[in-house]
Amino acid sequence: MRVSQLWTYPVKSMIGINTDSVSISPLGIMGDRHWALRDNERGGIRGAKKIGELMQFSARPAAQGSPSVIITLPNGKEIHSDDAQVDAVLSAALGRSVSLESLPSDGALEHFRRGPSDSTDVMAELRGIFGRTEDEPLPDFSVFPPEVSEFESPPGTHHDCWPLMVMTTSAFDALRVALPESVIDILRFRPSVVIDTPDETGHPEFSWKGRSGQLGSAVVEFLDPCPRCVMITRRINDSIPEDRAIMRHVVRELNQAVGVYARIITPGKVSVGDALTFL
Repeated sequence: MRVSQLWTYPVKSMIGINTDSVSISPLGIMGDRHWALRDNERGGIRGAKKIGELMQFSARPAAQGSPSVIITLPNGKEIHSDDAQVDAVLSAALGRSVSLESLPSDGALEHFRRGPSDSTDVMAELRGIFGRTEDEPLPDFSVFPPEVSEFESPPGTHHDCWPLMVMTTSAFDALRVALPESVIDILRFRPSVVIDTPDETGHPEFSWKGRSGQLGSAVVEFLDPCPRCVMITRRINDSIPEDRAIMRHVVRELNQAVGVYARIITPGKVSVGDALTFL
């Protein structure tokens, strides 16, 4: 088993970049989700769980090693994160007032504090976030870090939960077979690492929970399978339309999960072609 693809997402919930190698710190891939949008009306950092149109935007580093980014809007226009008009441009494109914010250098907790709910009905709010119908179960919330009940993301990061989300080529193949009428594109599922599993079928990563593995010079611990939210159903472009059938399959046939979470045991560098070696 070897690393097939590596992805980093400079702005939370926007399309990221496919890269040949990444440096991994204790908090995850360097540069990953350095930026995020704050909803100036509702408050709090918000991703595509609430602002679905964000998945129609993309972001890339402005220069190698630079924290600044260039954001491409759905209409193809670009805006630099250093541009004085960036908030106005993004707000106009999204139809709501937002601010582009970087991770605070001082780690201020208020930056990460969760904003108010959109609904006074807790169950309706959760079903909206996770894309569940009334007759479908919600995820087991014990797989999430406890701090996400108070904070939009674990303080110090803009990750939803854990630093890495790992998928296998077998998982993508299995989804395409199970959902022949759906567009199963990697952009929907937003993995950090894709492992080539030529001798496996189905979703082998589900069985990795509790194991540690070496990827390049980094060591990671595989955690729980990743419960999926409404983001995997969102429209990305004309070729990747909104598709609720994907969620129905994930909930009913895959125990609500696709891919597996991982956290960092030993920081290091990972490159495409590196072997996954269980320790």
